[in-house]
Amino acid sequence: MSENDESKKLQIENNEHAKSNLTPNVVDVLLGHKEEYTVDSNTMILETQKRVWSALKQGYEYSGIMDESDKFLRKNVFQKFNLIVLYVDLVGSTTMTLELPEDKLAIIISSFAQEMASVITLYNGYVLKFVGDAVIGYFIANDNSLLVADKAVSCAKSMLKVIQTGINPILNQYDYPDLLVKIGLDFGQSIVMRYGSNPQISHVDLMGPAMNIASKIQSFAKPNQILIGYDVYSRLHPTSQNTFKEIVWRNNEWKYRSRVTGELYKIYEYRD
Repeated sequence: MSENDESKKLQIENNEHAKSNLTPNVVDVLLGHKEEYTVDSNTMILETQKRVWSALKQGYEYSGIMDESDKFLRKNVFQKFNLIVLYVDLVGSTTMTLELPEDKLAIIISSFAQEMASVITLYNGYVLKFVGDAVIGYFIANDNSLLVADKAVSCAKSMLKVIQTGINPILNQYDYPDLLVKIGLDFGQSIVMRYGSNPQISHVDLMGPAMNIASKIQSFAKPNQILIGYDVYSRLHPTSQNTFKEIVWRNNEWKYRSRVTGELYKIYEYRD
């Protein structure tokens, strides 16, 4: 699809999006692939607390939450997809490494990563991988990138809520420090890669500009801050756009340019 075709498609979708009554909320209404369904935020928080509590007491074992992504990627090797990529990274893990016993630290980081993965799956996203104390998720946006953008941003907001009202209260009961995160999102086309000839066991991954830029965006976020690229912001419902503000960079902190215009790529911060 050419840049003009993509621009026209986005304009049409934006018009329909503006007419709709879909207002993104933290975890209230999600749109599935084919049907609308509701997630109860209170239930989500309670389930998170049960799992984290169990993990700290007796080592709760999470189910294989990355399996669906692996199946999807293997089925679509060398195919291209429009994606919204989400990076969530734990802040201050180095300090925790110095202050906590290794076994407790491992449980906390594992629980954090897998709870973030659980939120991604609730929003019909896929969990690509765990990288140290970071989680990388992605949302397929080929059909309606506008609804997927709302969904991905709502996912990021839910992550903050899960940490602040779900995980941290449990950790506080053990006198462990609060968890803080940095979240970055971007939109773009990626290709599914397979490193090796064996379709069952060779490593599969995603490659594309959005993967790289989402990581860079996340690295500039402050603790408990959500940052999104312009290509995500432009696809959001107007109500959701109003909760974001463009960042004004100083001292050439941000140097990455738009893949379309060549101008400095705009980044927006979430304002609750």
